[in-house]
Amino acid sequence: MATAEPETSTNPTNSEEEKNDENKQEIVSLEDYIKHPLQNRWALWFFKNDKSKTWQANLRLISKFDTVEDFWALYNHIQLSSNLMSGCDYSLFKDGIEPMWEDERNKRGGRWLITLSKQQRRADLDRFWLETLLCLVGEAFDDHSDDVCGAVVNIRTKGDKIAIWTTDYENKDAVVHIG
Repeated sequence: MATAEPETSTNPTNSEEEKNDENKQEIVSLEDYIKHPLQNRWALWFFKNDKSKTWQANLRLISKFDTVEDFWALYNHIQLSSNLMSGCDYSLFKDGIEPMWEDERNKRGGRWLITLSKQQRRADLDRFWLETLLCLVGEAFDDHSDDVCGAVVNIRTKGDKIAIWTTDYENKDAVVHIG
Protein backbone atom coordinates (compact mmCIF):
# COMPACT_ATOMS: atom_id res chain seq x y z
CA MET A 1 0.00 0.00 0.00
CA ALA A 2 1.23 3.43 -0.86
CA THR A 3 1.30 6.33 1.55
CA ALA A 4 1.50 10.00 0.73
CA GLU A 5 3.89 12.23 2.58
CA PRO A 6 3.84 15.99 2.47
CA GLU A 7 6.47 17.42 0.22
CA THR A 8 9.11 19.50 1.99
CA SER A 9 10.77 22.34 0.21
CA THR A 10 13.69 24.57 1.00
CA ASN A 11 11.79 27.44 -0.57
CA PRO A 12 9.60 29.35 1.87
CA THR A 13 5.89 29.35 1.22
CA ASN A 14 4.00 32.49 0.33
CA SER A 15 2.80 32.94 3.90
CA GLU A 16 6.38 32.70 5.18
CA GLU A 17 7.52 35.29 2.63
CA GLU A 18 4.77 37.63 3.75
CA LYS A 19 5.84 37.24 7.39
CA ASN A 20 9.44 38.02 6.45
CA ASP A 21 8.33 41.12 4.55
CA GLU A 22 6.36 42.31 7.58
CA ASN A 23 9.38 41.87 9.83
CA LYS A 24 11.71 43.85 7.59
CA GLN A 25 12.32 47.33 8.87
CA GLU A 26 11.97 50.16 6.46
CA ILE A 27 15.27 51.86 5.89
CA VAL A 28 14.88 55.58 6.38
CA SER A 29 17.46 58.17 5.60
CA LEU A 30 18.90 60.11 8.50
CA GLU A 31 18.06 63.22 6.47
CA ASP A 32 14.38 62.53 7.22
CA TYR A 33 15.02 63.20 10.90
CA ILE A 34 17.45 66.10 10.76
CA LYS A 35 15.92 69.54 11.05
CA HIS A 36 17.18 72.35 8.86
CA PRO A 37 19.06 74.87 11.01
CA LEU A 38 18.70 78.60 10.58
CA GLN A 39 21.68 80.92 10.69
CA ASN A 40 20.28 82.60 13.83
CA ARG A 41 18.03 81.70 16.73
CA TRP A 42 14.88 83.85 16.71
CA ALA A 43 12.39 84.89 19.37
CA LEU A 44 8.72 85.66 18.75
CA TRP A 45 7.16 88.23 21.09
CA PHE A 46 3.55 89.30 21.61
CA PHE A 47 2.43 92.68 22.92
CA LYS A 48 -1.10 93.36 24.12
CA ASN A 49 -1.82 96.92 25.18
CA ASP A 50 -3.27 96.84 28.68
CA LYS A 51 -3.18 100.37 30.08
CA SER A 52 -3.25 99.06 33.66
CA LYS A 53 0.21 97.50 33.13
CA THR A 54 3.60 98.90 32.21
CA TRP A 55 4.75 98.62 28.61
CA GLN A 56 7.28 95.92 29.52
CA ALA A 57 4.66 93.96 31.48
CA ASN A 58 2.52 93.87 28.33
CA LEU A 59 5.33 92.30 26.30
CA ARG A 60 5.49 88.49 26.38
CA LEU A 61 7.97 86.07 24.88
CA ILE A 62 6.02 83.39 23.02
CA SER A 63 8.74 81.06 21.79
CA LYS A 64 12.23 80.73 20.36
CA PHE A 65 13.27 78.64 17.37
CA ASP A 66 16.36 77.94 15.30
CA THR A 67 15.19 75.54 12.58
CA VAL A 68 12.98 75.86 9.53
CA GLU A 69 10.62 73.21 10.87
CA ASP A 70 10.23 74.91 14.25
CA PHE A 71 9.53 78.25 12.53
CA TRP A 72 6.68 76.71 10.53
CA ALA A 73 5.35 74.83 13.55
CA LEU A 74 5.16 78.10 15.47
CA TYR A 75 3.78 80.16 12.57
CA ASN A 76 1.05 77.62 11.88
CA HIS A 77 -0.11 77.65 15.51
CA ILE A 78 -0.43 81.39 16.16
CA GLN A 79 -3.18 83.78 15.17
CA LEU A 80 -2.72 85.54 11.86
CA SER A 81 -1.82 89.20 12.29
CA SER A 82 -5.09 90.27 10.70
CA ASN A 83 -7.00 88.46 13.46
CA LEU A 84 -5.26 90.24 16.35
CA MET A 85 -7.10 92.89 18.33
CA SER A 86 -6.22 96.52 17.85
CA GLY A 87 -3.30 97.49 20.08
CA CYS A 88 -1.52 94.15 19.68
CA ASP A 89 1.87 93.49 18.09
CA TYR A 90 3.96 90.54 17.02
CA SER A 91 7.73 91.01 17.05
CA LEU A 92 10.31 88.62 15.67
CA PHE A 93 13.84 89.44 16.82
CA LYS A 94 17.14 87.66 16.92
CA ASP A 95 17.59 85.83 20.19
CA GLY A 96 19.15 88.14 22.75
CA ILE A 97 17.60 91.30 21.28
CA GLU A 98 14.40 92.52 22.91
CA PRO A 99 11.87 94.35 20.73
CA MET A 100 12.39 97.75 22.35
CA TRP A 101 14.52 100.76 21.49
CA GLU A 102 16.22 100.57 24.89
CA ASP A 103 17.94 97.29 23.97
CA GLU A 104 21.67 97.84 23.30
CA ARG A 105 21.44 96.38 19.77
CA ASN A 106 18.56 98.72 18.87
CA LYS A 107 19.74 102.01 20.44
CA ARG A 108 21.63 103.22 17.37
CA GLY A 109 19.29 101.53 14.95
CA GLY A 110 16.54 102.64 12.68
CA ARG A 111 13.63 101.04 10.93
CA TRP A 112 12.02 100.66 7.57
CA LEU A 113 8.29 101.15 7.90
CA ILE A 114 5.40 99.94 5.75
CA THR A 115 2.08 101.59 6.58
CA LEU A 116 -1.12 99.84 5.54
CA SER A 117 -4.60 101.27 5.37
CA LYS A 118 -7.50 99.64 7.22
CA GLN A 119 -8.68 98.18 3.92
CA GLN A 120 -5.35 96.42 3.38
CA ARG A 121 -5.61 94.38 6.58
CA ARG A 122 -7.63 91.57 5.01
CA ALA A 123 -6.04 91.76 1.58
CA ASP A 124 -2.33 92.30 2.25
CA LEU A 125 -1.28 92.31 5.91
CA ASP A 126 -0.81 88.57 6.47
CA ARG A 127 1.07 88.09 3.20
CA PHE A 128 3.35 91.11 3.81
CA TRP A 129 4.07 89.97 7.38
CA LEU A 130 4.84 86.38 6.30
CA GLU A 131 7.15 87.61 3.53
CA THR A 132 8.92 89.82 6.07
CA LEU A 133 9.34 86.87 8.45
CA LEU A 134 10.71 84.69 5.65
CA CYS A 135 13.22 87.40 4.71
CA LEU A 136 14.39 87.53 8.33
CA VAL A 137 14.72 83.82 9.06
CA GLY A 138 16.02 83.12 5.55
CA GLU A 139 18.72 85.80 5.92
CA ALA A 140 17.60 87.34 2.62
CA PHE A 141 19.54 90.57 3.09
CA ASP A 142 22.77 89.12 1.66
CA ASP A 143 25.83 90.57 3.38
CA HIS A 144 23.65 92.83 5.52
CA SER A 145 21.60 90.23 7.41
CA ASP A 146 23.76 90.88 10.48
CA ASP A 147 22.52 94.48 10.37
CA VAL A 148 18.91 93.37 10.91
CA CYS A 149 17.63 93.10 14.49
CA GLY A 150 14.08 91.99 13.78
CA ALA A 151 10.64 93.08 12.65
CA VAL A 152 7.37 94.21 14.21
CA VAL A 153 3.78 94.20 13.02
CA ASN A 154 1.51 96.71 14.79
CA ILE A 155 -2.26 96.25 14.63
CA ARG A 156 -3.99 99.60 15.06
CA THR A 157 -7.49 100.96 14.49
CA LYS A 158 -6.38 103.63 12.02
CA GLY A 159 -4.08 101.32 10.07
CA ASP A 160 -1.43 98.67 10.56
CA LYS A 161 2.36 98.90 10.29
CA ILE A 162 5.19 96.51 9.56
CA ALA A 163 8.71 97.60 10.45
CA ILE A 164 12.13 96.06 9.95
CA TRP A 165 14.55 97.22 12.65
CA THR A 166 18.22 97.74 11.84
CA THR A 167 21.28 97.91 14.08
CA ASP A 168 22.98 101.13 12.95
CA TYR A 169 21.30 104.05 11.21
CA GLU A 170 24.73 105.42 10.19
CA ASN A 171 25.57 102.33 8.09
CA LYS A 172 24.01 103.75 4.93
CA ASP A 173 24.96 100.82 2.68
CA ALA A 174 23.25 98.33 4.97
CA VAL A 175 20.21 100.52 5.58
CA VAL A 176 19.61 101.10 1.87
CA HIS A 177 20.20 97.44 0.97
CA ILE A 178 17.80 96.22 3.67
CA GLY A 179 15.09 98.66 2.62
